[in-house]
Amino acid sequence: MLRYYSPPDYFGRLSFVEFPKKVRNVVVCAAKGPRPRYPRVWKTRTKIGTVSKSLKLIECIKGLSNVKEEVYGALDSFIAWDLEFPLITVKKALKALEHEKEWKRIIQVTKWMLSKGQGRTMGSYYLLLHALAEDGRIDEAEELWTKLFSDNLQSMPRIFFDRMIAIYYKRDMHDKMFEHQKLKNKYPPPKWEYRYIKGKRVKIRSENLKKPVIGNKEINEFSNETDNDEDSNSNSDEDEGGELEASPVP
Repeated sequence: MLRYYSPPDYFGRLSFVEFPKKVRNVVVCAAKGPRPRYPRVWKTRTKIGTVSKSLKLIECIKGLSNVKEEVYGALDSFIAWDLEFPLITVKKALKALEHEKEWKRIIQVTKWMLSKGQGRTMGSYYLLLHALAEDGRIDEAEELWTKLFSDNLQSMPRIFFDRMIAIYYKRDMHDKMFEHQKLKNKYPPPKWEYRYIKGKRVKIRSENLKKPVIGNKEINEFSNETDNDEDSNSNSDEDEGGELEASPVP
């Protein structure tokens, strides 16, 4: 014989938990509130600014010798735990070194940065060129200038030209500054030049123009010819005027 049993009234006894509608990065447990979040182990709350970090970089390399491997090793160990290359920190360190006129350290840090493939801008190359010139390494500065000029023939900034002219002028290297011989061989001066003497266009040798005007025979001869022509023209005009005056009026 079949019997019917009513199910126990469990649902009426259970108290439902109401969850908040807006949950903002909080994990809510059943009837126990939000679970506390702890800071990650690999995240530090003490943040170091780029200025203080650049000063630490300068202190790291200041007491070292000028050996390339030693300086590069110290710089590599300084950025070993950085996920990305600290370009801003290195740039600020270079600015501080420029203010202190540490030209050798600027050359070392800049070449190390360029070897990492970072900071390849015109500002970095300009600072390297200036540091090489101030350190007395003119050959390396000229080599860098030639490479930059050949790579950026149509977009070379004017400050690079001004810097090279200042470098040559400071060291009395006027031949390299103007390169007279190369320009003369490539573009020789003209043999003849034109001048205006007493309103007339005259063809004169360029060699005679270098001489003073008083002892220059060619210019004096032409000026005498022009004076004679003017005198003859004036005499002919006077003769014609006299003939007109002497002729009887009809």
